[in-house]
Amino acid sequence: MKPGDHPEFFRFPAPPGRSRESTIRLDAEGRFFHDDEPVEHAKLADAMHAWIARHPDDGRYILTNGYDWTYFTVDDVPYFVRTVARDPQGAVVLTLSDGTREELDPSTLREGPGGELRLQVKAAAAGGPFDAKLTRHAQTTLGELLTEGPDGGPVLEHRGDRIPLRF
Repeated sequence: MKPGDHPEFFRFPAPPGRSRESTIRLDAEGRFFHDDEPVEHAKLADAMHAWIARHPDDGRYILTNGYDWTYFTVDDVPYFVRTVARDPQGAVVLTLSDGTREELDPSTLREGPGGELRLQVKAAAAGGPFDAKLTRHAQTTLGELLTEGPDGGPVLEHRGDRIPLRF
């Protein structure tokens, strides 16, 4: 059993001389920084994306690997959609910044303040749902899956349904 499996894991105090606060930051483009220096080791950055969660008591963003945890700062959204594809059943499937894949919930798509597409992901996860932003690549790929509706607006085909997108 990992320490993270203990029901009081997130209530344990920090180790002596340590703090649960950190200078780790996730910027608006999905890059991690520590003490304002970029995390350049790709495998570490990938692991950090996989460790994102919400503290169960205060809702703040944390990084947890099941053995320890720390608070960190999220400049914009905690998750990013890296790729968009259609599966054999016609569902639109997203690959997230933590490496997981999940089906798009079209009802959560919305336009962000900079014109980028945003949505909610990980609805079933502890602390979910979480906000996510499509990367430029993912947004372009999603655009390729759109057709024009009768009113000239964009329509997304998802699991055999034609869903008009309104932002």
